[in-house]
Amino acid sequence: MNQPITGTLHEVPGLTPARLKVPALIFQAGERAEKRFFEFFTANIRNPNTRRAYSRAVADFCAWCDRCAITLDRIEPILVATYIETLSRRLSAPSVKLHLAAIRMLFDWLVTGQTLPMNPAAAVRGPKHVVKRGKTPVLEADDARTLLDSLPLETIAGLRDRALIGVMIYSFARVGAVCAMDVRDYYQIGKRTWFRLHEKGGKHHEVPAHHTAEDYVDAYLEAAGLCARDGKTPLFRTLDSRRRLTERRLQPPEVLAMVKRRAARAGLPPALSCHSFRATGITAYLANGGQLEHAREIAAHESPRTTMLYDRRGDAISLDEIERIVI
Repeated sequence: MNQPITGTLHEVPGLTPARLKVPALIFQAGERAEKRFFEFFTANIRNPNTRRAYSRAVADFCAWCDRCAITLDRIEPILVATYIETLSRRLSAPSVKLHLAAIRMLFDWLVTGQTLPMNPAAAVRGPKHVVKRGKTPVLEADDARTLLDSLPLETIAGLRDRALIGVMIYSFARVGAVCAMDVRDYYQIGKRTWFRLHEKGGKHHEVPAHHTAEDYVDAYLEAAGLCARDGKTPLFRTLDSRRRLTERRLQPPEVLAMVKRRAARAGLPPALSCHSFRATGITAYLANGGQLEHAREIAAHESPRTTMLYDRRGDAISLDEIERIVI
């Protein structure tokens, strides 16, 4: 576990996994509930980010039940609905929906393990939340070029950062997928070079390398002295105190810090994030006649509706139209 459950906790000898303790609500329900609770977070949820988010959500709910002196067998749909209504007064709709999903999934797990006869959260509805336009800041093509051209190419750090940002822009790649790449994930078949991106859920997604991104990665690899024999080692690596590449894989938070520094030096908005490059690439692709379905395939989205959230071509149109109001 990367994040322990907090609140009123009990440790169960011989049963409690490292860094995970059981809330009083579960502890008081007996050993079967304790076991199912641990299995839910260890065997059922594999993604560490989901595990952290769900553990916090469950901890908050258990602490609320604790304060209200409610035991596990007394939880009914009206109590879960009351809790969700309470959350809605202080959290955004997406956050409330995440909390409800965590609670509902935990109860499902307890029901299938014959710990509870029914799921009290199954019939509870979360707040309505319809998103038609993404909130991720997007760069204009000129601003993206300004950022790339501002990187110092006489240093390995500059070449690395240009290659990394280039892969995110030209492949619509998530920062986590790029950070997870090994040297062997940049490979050639015939005359075409490809990127193998490590997506969520352990999936691999192959994308042809745009010629510009290919040039950036080639320059970085040459300067770094990386080649085929380094295939199973990280592609994008950290730097030591002497600004030399290490063997350690660059992590998404480190990439975000780098992006913030580079953006500030280039005079770009501080709101810029790693995800901005994914949105920037998709918007530029569609603006140049690309098809939405093809953008969805490149971005590895399950639905075109998700891809549409990254399309900001309408922003400029809306601004032009609103300026027609002359008084």
